[in-house]
Amino acid sequence: MSTTSGISIVFITGAFIGNNCWDDWKSYFENEGYITLAPPWPNKESSPEQLRRRHPDPAIASNRLLGLMEHFTSVIVALPEKPILIGHSTGGLIVQLLLQRGLARAAIVIHSFPPHGVDNFKFAFIKVWWEAMAFFTSSRKTYLISFRRWQYSIAHGMSCEQQKGTYYDHATPESKLLIRDSFKCKAKINFKSPHTPLLIISGSLDKMIPASVNYSNYKKYKVSNSITDYREFKGRNHLVFGQSTSMEEAAFVLYWLRRLNKLELK
Repeated sequence: MSTTSGISIVFITGAFIGNNCWDDWKSYFENEGYITLAPPWPNKESSPEQLRRRHPDPAIASNRLLGLMEHFTSVIVALPEKPILIGHSTGGLIVQLLLQRGLARAAIVIHSFPPHGVDNFKFAFIKVWWEAMAFFTSSRKTYLISFRRWQYSIAHGMSCEQQKGTYYDHATPESKLLIRDSFKCKAKINFKSPHTPLLIISGSLDKMIPASVNYSNYKKYKVSNSITDYREFKGRNHLVFGQSTSMEEAAFVLYWLRRLNKLELK
């Protein structure tokens, strides 16, 4: 990573939101010389507004974790070199699984959904995900987070106008099967295996993925003797995007990548 010229960053979106959430981050890192991609999830190529109009959508409802893994693997192997991977929420889990496959030159996960084997059975954690798993409803229909739930678990701490704006800009229908898969052994990581550098970022006010869960995720990797770093940002909810503070996280990621650069040059 001695230069950013020709280095790609692949941004991987989380559940419930559209890939347009990365627009500001893409511009920021492109200005620093990186090539950026934010591929949509399968069946979610349209804008969030259009996707909401299609709800309930059986195509989106059919998405599974392993299918997403193969989708992003195909994107990555088509690139000339291994990219840097940056993922948010469920996208962070996907990044951790892709890192395990040896597909990243470095990885950053932001408020990552915990892999199987990390302590995620805390009441507060299960409470906010239970509705999306929707065990007593048809899995052939998508789940669309309500604005009220968005306010409570994703965009809390923001003004009502900001919450409305981010919901309109980003909220999308989601696959219930995908959410259920994320709790299963399909999402298992061998934390003892060596890996390329990994940064785990959490938010102190996150209700969807509490900082304590992110920290447990980080501690699991400590036995691998690979570079694994952790940073908690104070006063951050789960959404990250759509807030003025979002670019502070982006700036820290850039700083972390530059530190890796210096380590390689020694």
